[in-house]
Amino acid sequence: MNFLYFDPGLGAMIVQAVVAGAAGVLLFSKGVMYKVKSFFGLTKEKEDTYDSIDIEEQDTDDKKN
Repeated sequence: MNFLYFDPGLGAMIVQAVVAGAAGVLLFSKGVMYKVKSFFGLTKEKEDTYDSIDIEEQDTDDKKN
């Protein structure tokens, strides 16, 4: 009988490849789903909170004189 021997380095490499593959699939599918939803207009637009701040601009030439 032939038994396969996996040393700790190979085991860690296999685990790292599985985790990286799962993360890649998750991130890729998230991007694809966002594009599909935005194509059909199902995404919510994020409100910009800085638009609601009213700042009056002052003329700086008057202060210098």
